Amino acid sequence: MAVELEAFIGALARGELAPVYLLASDEPLQLQEAGDALRGRARALGFGEREVLDVEAHFDWDQLARSGASLSLFASRRLIELRLPTGKADRDGAVAITEWCKSPAPDTVLLVSAMQWSKKHEGAWVKAVERAGVYAWFRAPRLDQLPGWIRGRMHARGFAPSADAVALLAERAEGNLLAIAQEIDKLAAQREGGQVGVEELESLGADNAVYDVFKLTDAAFGGDAPRALKILAGLRAEGEDVVPMLGWLLNQLDLALRLASAPDFASAVRSEYGMWPARQRLFADALKRAGRGNAHWRRCVAACARIDRMAKGRETGDPWREMERLLVAIARPRSASVLLAA
Repeated sequence: MAVELEAFIGALARGELAPVYLLASDEPLQLQEAGDALRGRARALGFGEREVLDVEAHFDWDQLARSGASLSLFASRRLIELRLPTGKADRDGAVAITEWCKSPAPDTVLLVSAMQWSKKHEGAWVKAVERAGVYAWFRAPRLDQLPGWIRGRMHARGFAPSADAVALLAERAEGNLLAIAQEIDKLAAQREGGQVGVEELESLGADNAVYDVFKLTDAAFGGDAPRALKILAGLRAEGEDVVPMLGWLLNQLDLALRLASAPDFASAVRSEYGMWPARQRLFADALKRAGRGNAHWRRCVAACARIDRMAKGRETGDPWREMERLLVAIARPRSASVLLAA
């Protein structure tokens, strides 16, 4: 069910953990902070072991049962994390999770996390999780709720922002919670709390020449291939890794895929995704360049998965080179058939 992040974190402090958790959100920041809070509570309760299972193509779902049946190396409590990026469990996956929920392993908490989520994901296995433990769907604040969210986050860091400063931060980040949190963190790194006005935020933005993944994806979806490649080169020079970038890029590609498949684009971006107006235009233009249907976006998603395997050493190839090709394909869909050839 849809819950508030603050309420979820508050509930964790009361008593023992449930045997199973499903944390889902399209908003990476909320999913990250919910997961961090649960992991922190688990450590406090003596969960000394942690195992991570990444669900990728051809994932062996028997691995989940084997993990539950194996004995702890240190006779301690265990946290098993099952990362389900698309939020979709195939038939074997649905059976495996349902069976786990029927008889959870002792002294073990299973955490299932999904970075893509909607009502359509709520199948029988989700109901099994809900019966055995906790299902929490964190939805990003609506546009009319965003100023309050920004003020609350800044107040928590000791800042008292002006109304104009809040509006500037919301506009600059176009509703992206991760980008907003990043800006607040930069401000906190420079000084202690207190009053914050527009001038200080503008100065912070002007002084910050660090390239980030949000600008990278926006450049690609905005059709500006040279800028996207320049930002990627900057990120690489700063020592960034390909894999963390892929998480956000895949999130945006999946969103484009869903919007391309939506019966009514305008209705979807407003009511279902609560998208900032500038972001609506960004995706509208990207979908227009890609043409009808969702074949282009499916090809890009597949390329993203291939780059991930390369970066993790599971497939031969240069992930940075393939990342360049993918960004150009997103910006210039007509070249995708050549750039994304397997």
